[in-house]
Amino acid sequence: MSAREPVCRYTYDLGELTTHVGKVVAALPERCRMFYAMKANSAPEILRTLAPLVAGFEVASGGELTKARAVADDVPVLFGGPAKTPGEIEHALRCGVERLHVESVLELHQISAVATSLGCRADVLLRVNLAGPFPPATLAMAGRPTQFGIEEPALPEAVRAARGLPGVRLAGFHLHSLSNNLSPGAHLEMLALYRDKVTGWEERFGLRCEVVNVGGGIGVNYADLDAQFDWPAFTEGLGRLVDTFPAHWREIDFECGRFLVAACGTYETEVLDVKRNHGVHYVLVRGGTHHFRLPVSWQHSHPFRVRPVEAWPAGLPRPEVAGVPVTIVGELCTPKDVLARDVVVERIRAGDVVEFQYAGAYGWEISHHDFLSHPHPEHVFA
Repeated sequence: MSAREPVCRYTYDLGELTTHVGKVVAALPERCRMFYAMKANSAPEILRTLAPLVAGFEVASGGELTKARAVADDVPVLFGGPAKTPGEIEHALRCGVERLHVESVLELHQISAVATSLGCRADVLLRVNLAGPFPPATLAMAGRPTQFGIEEPALPEAVRAARGLPGVRLAGFHLHSLSNNLSPGAHLEMLALYRDKVTGWEERFGLRCEVVNVGGGIGVNYADLDAQFDWPAFTEGLGRLVDTFPAHWREIDFECGRFLVAACGTYETEVLDVKRNHGVHYVLVRGGTHHFRLPVSWQHSHPFRVRPVEAWPAGLPRPEVAGVPVTIVGELCTPKDVLARDVVVERIRAGDVVEFQYAGAYGWEISHHDFLSHPHPEHVFA
């Protein structure tokens, strides 16, 4: 009889996803549209669930665009990303993307050349890396040196190119300055800053924007799962704020990923052993950061719960600990394979299953799946 394989799987609750995203979209004020940032989780089952709920998908590569089109030929797509190749630009234009988010003057010229050769016109937004300052958040995407967007001093050159090059039409601006922001008030302050910046550029350059894309950046509170971003309070304030936006802005786009899909996913992994080394209690699981890289990427202890499993082979010792801090580690040959560190558990034993919650975003997608050639986890969509 072959040995039983330990539990190791991602489970996704598509019903919960549908309910959550439906409420998010329904609360948006008029003129606001929600696009799904596919980088958070591009599983076909997730995309098929979201396609009828959101305004479209935001992609950051030709590969993501192919996945989007495989789900639905007519789903609106926005194409971003800081390093587009000419081949990706051509792929985007042939696939009829709604807009491209442009990150440099060179990219504008490349889009113009491809669009002209195809005999079409590309609608573009200029992504601007604002000088700040911004409210605090986990990741700053602007206001400091990053590879994203066009710095404000270079904006006049970019506007001239966007308005003068053949095959390109400037539809507005893209601003995405924070990631994983947990404060509705701070996010509203940031959007008010965006309003003031864009209206100033309209006056300075003699423009009338059709679209302003305010990015994503709405976060998930992994430290306290009961204290998530207050979307109803945010959208109530957003309704008042949108009333102050110019009437000719027909569209204010959001591009959320993590906030939409994180809660629907759980990473489940079986405890293989429990032991102590140099005063630290280690829980070794079947899996690790090659499946679920988010904890080590963000340098946090990911929230989890223990599911007790009573079955255990007769005659084998069953190590356990109770009421003490444990560090949960994976099966890789590196001390950096850590999923949670120094977390007190009521009880955990070999054979129990650890369920990492809020694992639906930036889990499997960003992980180094084949390091050490361990088996992949199951993926269950229900």
